[in-house]
Amino acid sequence: MHYKFVMFMSWLVCHMPYRLLMAAGRVLGNLYYLLVKKERERAVAQMMPALNLSEDEARKVVRESFVNLARNVLEILYMPHLNEKNFEQYIEIDHLERLKAALAEKKGVVIVTGHIGTWEWLSASFTLNGLPVTAIAKPQPNMQYTNALNDLRKTIHVEIFSRGTSELLSAARALRQGKILGFLSDQDGGPGGAFIPFLGKIASTPMGAAVFAHKFNSPVVPAFIIRQPNGKHKVLVGEIMRYEDTGDTDKDLFDFTVRMTKIVEQVIRDNPTQWLWFQKRWNTPPEEQKTGKHHTVKSQGADK
Repeated sequence: MHYKFVMFMSWLVCHMPYRLLMAAGRVLGNLYYLLVKKERERAVAQMMPALNLSEDEARKVVRESFVNLARNVLEILYMPHLNEKNFEQYIEIDHLERLKAALAEKKGVVIVTGHIGTWEWLSASFTLNGLPVTAIAKPQPNMQYTNALNDLRKTIHVEIFSRGTSELLSAARALRQGKILGFLSDQDGGPGGAFIPFLGKIASTPMGAAVFAHKFNSPVVPAFIIRQPNGKHKVLVGEIMRYEDTGDTDKDLFDFTVRMTKIVEQVIRDNPTQWLWFQKRWNTPPEEQKTGKHHTVKSQGADK
C-alpha cells in the first residue's frame, strides 16, 4: 500500500508544471516547519552555535531549510521525469571534466558529498551524462518506502547497495569496475567513526570514503548540488583529492577524513538553508569512541 502510494504520488508530481511544484514545496515546507516542533527546535539549537546566529536569525534560516527539504522530496518524486534530453533545463554542472579525468584513471572514483540540496539529483547529473554511479544507501524503517525510493533511483540509472547486506563487497566491486561510488559524509559515524570538529563541535565522522580510497587507490572527488536563486540546480565538482600514504594507516585515514570533512563543512556554511540541520549529526559523544584499527573495516573478500 505504501509503495503504491509513493509511486502514485510520483506519477502525479511528474504531471505537474515544475514551477507549481516548487510553489507547493514552499507551502509544504512552511507547514512542516510549524508542525514538527521536535525537529524544528533541534535544528535551531544546532544551528545557533554552529553559525554563530541569534535565535531569531537561526529560525529564519531553519524555516528556509524546511522549504528546501520539502522541495527536495517533491523533486525525488519528480525523478522519473528527468532524462538525457531535458535534465539540462534543471541542472548545470561546473567542472564535469574533473570527474571524467578521475574516471579515466580506471580505478573507480569516490564521491564525497552530503545531505545538501537535492542530493539525489546529484547522481542524476552524472548518470544522465553517461557516467556510472553507485551508492550505499540506508534502508528506510518501512521497506515499502525503501523499495519505492530505490525504484525511483533506478529511473535515473543509479545502482544502490543497501546497508545490512553485502554492500561492502558490492561497493568494492563497483570501484574495481571503474564506477563512481558515492558517500554521504555528513552523518553520525557511530563509535567507530573519526571524532573531529564539525561546525564547531566534535562529531563522529564516517571514514568509509577514506578507507575505500586507500584500499583501491581511487581518486576522491568532492561534489555537491546547490539550488540557485533562479530555480535551477548547480553541481559543484571539486578538485581531485588523493589519499596520502605515510605508512601510518590509521593516521593517514584520519587526516584524509579531516580534509574531506572541512570541504563538506564549508559548503554547508556557504549554503546553510540547504542542509538538514535537524539530523542527529552529533549523536555519538566522544566518550563512546571505539579504539582500534580503522583500516580493517569489514571488507573481507573485497580483493577476490
